[in-house]
Amino acid sequence: MEDYSFDNDLFKNIDAMIYTCGYESCAPGHSYGPVVRHGYMVHYILRGHGIYRARGKEFSLNAGDAFLICPGELIYYEADMEDPWDYSWIGMQGIKMKGYLERTALPDLLVFHYGQDKELQSCHEAMFNADKLPKNRDLVMNSILYRYLYLLADRFPSAHMTDDRRHSDYVEKALLYLEEHYCHPITIQDIADHLGINRSYLHRIFKASTGSSLQSYLLDQRMRHACILLQDSDRSIQSVAHSVGYPDPLNFSRIFRQKVGISPSGYRKDLREKGTLSSPPKAPLQ
Repeated sequence: MEDYSFDNDLFKNIDAMIYTCGYESCAPGHSYGPVVRHGYMVHYILRGHGIYRARGKEFSLNAGDAFLICPGELIYYEADMEDPWDYSWIGMQGIKMKGYLERTALPDLLVFHYGQDKELQSCHEAMFNADKLPKNRDLVMNSILYRYLYLLADRFPSAHMTDDRRHSDYVEKALLYLEEHYCHPITIQDIADHLGINRSYLHRIFKASTGSSLQSYLLDQRMRHACILLQDSDRSIQSVAHSVGYPDPLNFSRIFRQKVGISPSGYRKDLREKGTLSSPPKAPLQ
């Protein structure tokens, strides 16, 4: 089996996305880490043996097993010297990913077993095949991701669903409200009032579920759409500001410079000089 890996653009989908996937036939003793990853990753062992270390524990794993890497946690894994493993991996991230995986028992278990579950196994293969598509690859891969997340939640359900599910529902509704109203001068209190819950409670569960505050998420959402408008249209800076929820274009320009590192007019000028006005902005928002 040939080694394979795929890396996706980190900023194309903030909700949930595949940011990397692949497979590898490891050499004896091949290791990775100790290291901290920035997204969630599932490694599925196709054959052979190895160890996985996380949270002060060491797990001995075989074909059919899988292990979860959580962002921000120090991990290490190593192929067996006598019978090294082949594995495939799926890397996932996005503002909703933590909440999705908390519908499963995986963040507590860390290691689990696919066994002969053909549907779970096929998700890995489908992602590899999707990478070969000439167009709409990201849509296909993300559709596979949602199928994969559903299967994980179905096969390995969380034992703490009641509170988590209620929190997740509120966060989902808050994200939907932000997506539909970021172009208006809304406040966090407006979102809390829309959901009928306390503002502090909303802030707490949103931060716990996504790792981001509502204010930061709203700001990033506005700046991301502003970049798209500056790139894909000839609208004035004032029009762009109004379109992303800023009645005052000077205030918009100040915040844009803080987040993107350049003024709106400078951003558009740079794109024109580079001849990239027809493709989406790839620079990360800091």
